[in-house]
Amino acid sequence: MSSSFPSSRTNSRPSGETSAGPEPAQHNAARLDPGLYIVSTPIGNLRDITLRALDTLASVDEVLAEDTRVARKLMDAHGIHAKLSPYHDHNGAERRPGLLQRLQDGERLALISDAGTPLVSDPGWKLVHEAREAGVRVIPIPGASAMLAGLVASGLPSDQFMFCGFLPVKSGARRKAAEDLKTVPATLIFYEGGSRLAACLSDLAEILGETRDCVVARELTKLFEEVRAAPLRELADHYGEAGAPKGEIVILIGPPGRQEASAADIDTALQDAMQRLPMKAAANEVAEVFGLSKRDLYQRALQLKNG
Repeated sequence: MSSSFPSSRTNSRPSGETSAGPEPAQHNAARLDPGLYIVSTPIGNLRDITLRALDTLASVDEVLAEDTRVARKLMDAHGIHAKLSPYHDHNGAERRPGLLQRLQDGERLALISDAGTPLVSDPGWKLVHEAREAGVRVIPIPGASAMLAGLVASGLPSDQFMFCGFLPVKSGARRKAAEDLKTVPATLIFYEGGSRLAACLSDLAEILGETRDCVVARELTKLFEEVRAAPLRELADHYGEAGAPKGEIVILIGPPGRQEASAADIDTALQDAMQRLPMKAAANEVAEVFGLSKRDLYQRALQLKNG
């Protein structure tokens, strides 16, 4: 049975929305070392930004933004008058040489995305990679992340988790990607758009298992935040009937359950796995599925191979 927990917070506004009231605070310039600052910004609620992030944005020579219009709303809400310029997938290759030269000359640049932590399913990793190769210092300014917000609200195991980003758009490729993740012994985290949510959940249910624990978290930190938990197939059916939800969506799927099986079941699983994988990898895969010793499964695989 599904459970859904809408937000009960007040004064929680989507990114870019501000309320009438006192003038925003002015942030004094901080003494920053030269380098590239990777600054996390709110995923919805404009108050979810750290004091260090505000000081950094107010102090750098320039802020590189995925969308300068979105960035300007954030800056205006906090009284920051930083110089902005666009940096995204479409102009990155053209801009990187000049930006790297400026960084090597001792400038202080900040990189932000439209929401959350840059480089997590957002442009920017190539700039960081090349900056580090050029000997430029890269300084993380941590903060909001939809992935982590969804994880801590989900109630799913958080000791081991795997962020998988966006799955492929086409069903066949999506199912293939899910097959590769089927036996990962960790909570799986995906981003998805509302229009594809029902189809995505349906494919995941077919490949990962219809009763696998699942949570769909959407509009995190915003006024209509919702965290809905149910078996995977039940959630697929729910969104198939209810239609595409609005907002940014995080899908979280619990790790596979430990299965009890007979020796014959284990042998069959080993033989099937060895048709796809090297013997050691096959033994490890089956061991994870059934919760058994990898060493014991490897010895059994040797016996099956040698007849």
